[in-house]
Amino acid sequence: MKLAGKSILVTGASSGMGKEIVKLFSQEGANVIAMARRMERLEALAEELEAMPGKVIPFQGDVSQQAENEAAIEEAIKQFGRLDGLVNNAGIMDDMSGVGDITNEKMEQIFQVNVYGPMYLMRKAIQVFSEQGQGGNIINVASVGGLRTVAGAIYGASKAALISLTKNTAYMYQPQGIRCNAIAPGGITTEIQSSMGQPNVTAYERLSKIYAASPEPGTAEDIAQAALFLMSDDSKYISGDILVVDGGWIAG
Repeated sequence: MKLAGKSILVTGASSGMGKEIVKLFSQEGANVIAMARRMERLEALAEELEAMPGKVIPFQGDVSQQAENEAAIEEAIKQFGRLDGLVNNAGIMDDMSGVGDITNEKMEQIFQVNVYGPMYLMRKAIQVFSEQGQGGNIINVASVGGLRTVAGAIYGASKAALISLTKNTAYMYQPQGIRCNAIAPGGITTEIQSSMGQPNVTAYERLSKIYAASPEPGTAEDIAQAALFLMSDDSKYISGDILVVDGGWIAG
């Protein structure tokens, strides 16, 4: 097992990529704090995975709230005695608007979940890793939208910020044995599209020219496999990297 005995917090764990990451990590021996807002889904997931080598503890929390993020990390330490890894997977989409049409409300909502939430968690995790003195591992789930113009202005900016945060963290804490990488998914079949609401029609028509070049959508399991690679010792010499998982969409 590649993650035997590791204590890992995964956000956005009630569905999609987060759910599949929790499942694969527990199969590989990790003890996981599965964090999301929908407790009933988390409890069902924990029950489903009872026979796995790693234990799954549901934790109801909103990643946009600093106190709830810090409480989730404290719960990992309470339950498992330490924290070894963090996967910032939770995220929401905008309505694809260009910068001329964005609203303050949408700007604040997207950045609170996609940027401030991961930043709260990373800050706390880095402090814990430093106190433990045995390194640590952070994975941020970004997006190809943070690398290319394939999404709305706010969403793309939020994921670009997360990518920058990933690289800075990898460099700043390398002497302490702390790794930080990001996964940049392309078109993946998940529930995140439901967070978009009604898309901006004009913006969608413009972006659809790019979407036409996208391959068939990938799966949440594809992202889980990438996360396992980055969380395990298979990638022990990799830090500050952005692993694009998009079927070759933005390679050109």
